[in-house]
Amino acid sequence: MKKSNLLKSLILAALAVPGVAMAADAPEHTVTSNIGLVSNYLYRGISQTGGKPALQGGFDYAHASGFYAGLWGSNVSWLAGLGASSASLELDTYAGFKGGFAGDFSYDVGYLRYNYPGVYPSAMAAGAAKADTDEVYGAIGWKWVALKYSHSLGDTFGVDDAGGTSYVELNASYSIADAGVTLGAHYGKQTYKGTSADALEAAGTSATYSDYKLSASRDFSGYVVGLAYSSTNAKENGFYTITQADGSKSDLGKGTVVLSLTHAM
Repeated sequence: MKKSNLLKSLILAALAVPGVAMAADAPEHTVTSNIGLVSNYLYRGISQTGGKPALQGGFDYAHASGFYAGLWGSNVSWLAGLGASSASLELDTYAGFKGGFAGDFSYDVGYLRYNYPGVYPSAMAAGAAKADTDEVYGAIGWKWVALKYSHSLGDTFGVDDAGGTSYVELNASYSIADAGVTLGAHYGKQTYKGTSADALEAAGTSATYSDYKLSASRDFSGYVVGLAYSSTNAKENGFYTITQADGSKSDLGKGTVVLSLTHAM
């Protein structure tokens, strides 16, 4: 898959810039970078790369007050379904505020912009829009469990007039210190709203679905190896099914195993 020069620059910079701390013990400002390779880029259970690998990386800034901001990128391939060309990059920008309270509780609120640069048709198909998406989110956690709600502000991942679309997720992460292993479990529900979503529902190609994931990871001297199984109840031959060049169909929401390798600096 041909990758954007912008993504290549992002990954090279991530490799070159180490984490920076402004003070030795309790830094007020922290900048870190990360890089990763996954066998299949899944987002909310849906493959963004048609079952193929992805190279990913980004930067994060954190302030002692709890404020944070970041930039993250990955190659993708699903935009061809919107008629876009030269669109093989997802570039996300985000900012928020997080902290803790009452001992074991935590919170996280913020804004996330998904950017998909590329050349789109001058006239999109009925119900379709450019993939760029804006979301606000809020999460509350207790020890190793967290509940998060994300709310779309307008067009959502290629569906136009979809303001109010939401994603609710429950995540659990439990570390087994003696083994150096972290176990994870996830359930999410993506619910599309708006006239275009209603039209898809009426046509039997609903964009609304649920996803599930079980995962395990282990840290090897700063390199984290992960293995996960993810599946969805997205309708086969529906909104998340694409037709390949040879006429065969590929279900982007089918159950699959994903292997990952990540490194933070």
